[in-house]
This record gives sequence, C-alpha cells and structure tokens, in this order.
Amino acid sequence: MRTRTPLSALTLAGLLVLTACSGGQSSAQNPADATPVDGGNLTFAISVDSGCIDPQQVGNNDALNIGRQLVDSLTVQDLDGKIQPWLAQSWEVSPDATTFTFHLRQGATFSDGTPVDSAAVKANLDGIVALGAKASLGSTYLQGYTGTQTPDPQTAVVTFSAPSAQFLQATSTMSLGLLSVPTTTADPATRCDGSTLVGSGPFTVGSYTKDDKTVLDKRKGYDWAPTGSKHSGEAHLDSITYQVVPEASVRTGSLQSKQIDATTGIASQDLPQFDGNGFWTQRRANPGIPYNFFPNESRPIFSDERVRQAFSKAIDREQLVSILNPDDVAVSSALSASTPAAPDDSAALALDVDGANALLDQAGWVEGADGIREKDGRKLTVTVTFWQSTTAVLELVQQQVRAVGIDLQLKQGTTAETTALQNSGDCDVLFYNLTRSDPDVLRTIFSTETRNVNHRAHSQVDDLLTQQAATPDTAQRAQLVAQASKLLVEDAHSIPLFELSTVIAAHDDVHDLQFEGSSRLWFYDAWKQS
Repeated sequence: MRTRTPLSALTLAGLLVLTACSGGQSSAQNPADATPVDGGNLTFAISVDSGCIDPQQVGNNDALNIGRQLVDSLTVQDLDGKIQPWLAQSWEVSPDATTFTFHLRQGATFSDGTPVDSAAVKANLDGIVALGAKASLGSTYLQGYTGTQTPDPQTAVVTFSAPSAQFLQATSTMSLGLLSVPTTTADPATRCDGSTLVGSGPFTVGSYTKDDKTVLDKRKGYDWAPTGSKHSGEAHLDSITYQVVPEASVRTGSLQSKQIDATTGIASQDLPQFDGNGFWTQRRANPGIPYNFFPNESRPIFSDERVRQAFSKAIDREQLVSILNPDDVAVSSALSASTPAAPDDSAALALDVDGANALLDQAGWVEGADGIREKDGRKLTVTVTFWQSTTAVLELVQQQVRAVGIDLQLKQGTTAETTALQNSGDCDVLFYNLTRSDPDVLRTIFSTETRNVNHRAHSQVDDLLTQQAATPDTAQRAQLVAQASKLLVEDAHSIPLFELSTVIAAHDDVHDLQFEGSSRLWFYDAWKQS
C-alpha cells in the first residue's frame, strides 16, 4: 500500500493563499459618530487587468467590481439573499416562471441623459444575446429568452420559451446591468476599453489604461440608489482609481505606506497586521462555484472516469483549509456553502488515498521507477492552466496527488491566454472559480448547453441542470440541485478544492466600503475621512 508523505509544518507555513481571510471588521470603518464626507479619490489595488471593463462582457472578480459601479440593475440582492427593488420598483413572475413583468422607477437616466425605460431594458437583453459568447455570464442567464415587450415606457415584460427560475436573481447582477441603448450596439472592443461605455450607475468611466489603472468619476445628478443603501443622491467619492498591482507583497507594502487606500488582494499571512493598527478588515464568503480543477474530458487521460475520481480522492481538502483562516471550512460540494440551496457532499470529497490507488490500478496505470504512474509508455502527467496568483496552494495539491503517482504540472498564464485555452479545449485541467449567489451557476459552468467546461458529451447531469433552472418550486429545485452536485462530484466533472473568501483590507479613514449579495464590492456609500 502506498502512503502519502506528510508535508512539513514549515511547508504549510510558507504557503500563501490569496483567497484566505482575516478576522472581523474593526470599529474604525463605521464609528457611531462618523459623519460621511463628500469628495476625494479612493485608490483601490486590484491584482489583474482582464483587458475589459464592460460589465456585460467580463467574468473575473476584479473587472466585475469595476463594472458594478458603472451599471445599475433591475433588482438588488441583499446580504441575506433576498431580491429587492432597484431600477424596477416592483415585478410579477408568472406561476411557470416564463414571464417576468418589471415596473420601472421614474426619473432614472443613463449618463448621456437618456431615460432608463422599457426600451432600454429590451435593448440590453437583446444586446446581451447578440454578444453571445462575448457575454460569458449574461448569455447563459438568458438561455431560452424569447424577447421583451414594452407596453409603456415604465413596463418591461420579459419572456422565456421555458421556465427560468434563476432569472430574477440574474437581474441583480452587473452582467445584466443596464447600459445606454447606443452602447448595446457599439463595437464590443470599444465597450471594453470604456470609450463607448455609457451606464446607469453612480460612476462613469474617466479613463482606462490597460494593465495600469482605471479611473471612475462620480456621476453628477445620480439619485436612484438601490434598496438598502445608506444614503441617497450622488456618491460621496469624487473618483475611484483601480490600480493594477500584480504582486501580493507590493499590495501589502502599498497599503502599509498609504500609496493605496484599500484592496482585497492581501496574502493570508499578511492580513493580521491590517486588523487594527490603523486599518480594518472585513471578510465575506463568496457564493457560487468554489475554486475547482476542471478536467478536460476530451483528453484520453480524463475520458476515463476512474482517473478523474482518483485525482479527486488524492486531494486532502482538510489540509488545504488548515492553512486558511480559522473561520473557513473545507469545501463541501460543487457549490460554495454560502450559495442558496448548496448541498453537503463532503463525504464524497474526503481524502481516500487507498481508493485513489485502487482506481488507478484498475485503469491500468502502473507505478514507475520515479513513483509516477505509467501506461502504454506514457507518464500520468497532467498540466493545470490558471491565471490567478495562487501558485503556492496549487503546489500543495501537486505534492498531495504525487503520492498516488500523478505528476501535476503548473502552467500560469494571463486571463486572455487561459480563456483562449478554455474555449479551444487545448488544456488538461483548468483552475478557477465563479461567484454567483444562485445555484444555477452550476449550469453556467458545467452544462453541455452553455460553457461545458469539461468538453464532455451530454449526460444525466445536464438534464438535472436544465430541470433545476426550469423549476419554480424552491424545494423541488433544491432537490434537483443536490442531485446534480452529487453527480458532478462523484463523477469528478467537478474537483472542488477550496472556497473563495473576499477580504477587504483598508485604512481607518476609509468608511462604508461594502459587499453586495454576490460578495462584489459596492463603492456608492464609501467615503474617506478628510
């Protein structure tokens, strides 16, 4: 029997997990007697530039956090998951969830002065469908969309060819946020660089310099904040500067020296120094898909279910979480635990070295002289492709799976390179997460009708994912989600590793920088002490 070589305490202590979290929020962010101050610029460090700031086209957290400030949505999701009014004051959903009637508030406009009306809602939804794959998230939310009727300027009736239980939550996302009618048909590239991006939100694009910074300016005359906001009228800040700072150590030093005001990109071992001492931190778990390995099942190695299952069984998720913050828990399903209707499949995700070895033996992979398994003259070597600054945690997984004879190679690239490999299928394993506060995020990633991240053939799990999206009954939908998650994990289409937690670290003079329902950042209420 092969046994796993234990990792030393020194190895564990040296690992950096950029998604780890720190303690609670200090009182400095919101002292009881603090009075908001208008004006000033808040500099916020981000780790990567995706090359696009159009919220309808982007998919990573940094870009979506920028896009959230540019567009308002029909609804807003609060921290408890409830859908509340925003641009839509009220709505009705047909019993079969195929028709959604939104009653828009009066007076909201885009930054070019044109009205946010039913025609604009129609132009945006039609435009997202027209973008197709460029709208990597929004297009999946609109699967089955048949059109929007506009009986009057304040009423938009959105219809689907089949029930769409997820759509109301989708209307709270920035991926379906509203842009001006001309923007919806503008060249996607000019939308990405901000030059034709006209939104409905509390900030507008001041400038965008790729791989350097994005500057957003306060929108004059804005006065339609969502339910739950701490104030009304214009944003407090004059501007926000998103500075691209790829290195975690540089972000830490920049925050310490006040070159930046806040960030969510501090490495776990550095976070304690910002909990007090003139700083504050605030953590929130991200709902949606946790950080996963997504095996490419069009490749011969991973077309064998036994190899995929062995890969998953060889991972010690409890050991991974042991280097995170004590508030974090091991991943327990194909969904993050904070996602509505997330099931508990933790038993299927337990470390099982003996089981992994037995499966690889059955699949014909034999241990070689160097400990790496071989079959038909080929080593059991697979490469994981990723863009995030999480090399260290992947190195821990690399050591874990080597104990059963799997040679895991790490290949870090840019977001554009990784996306291109994902779309082409020219990779062994992808590594990423996707935040969304609705279980339909499983369909977005895994369904053969949408992203099909595994490049696999249609199977039972796809039927379940389609059925849950078409089931208005909450309890029935949860059962379907649980069945789908179980199959995804047991068949190792999903190999979840750890959950993402977002931690804001900021100076004491930064106040009311907050999370919204999907753990994106909301700068509308934020202000800086003079």
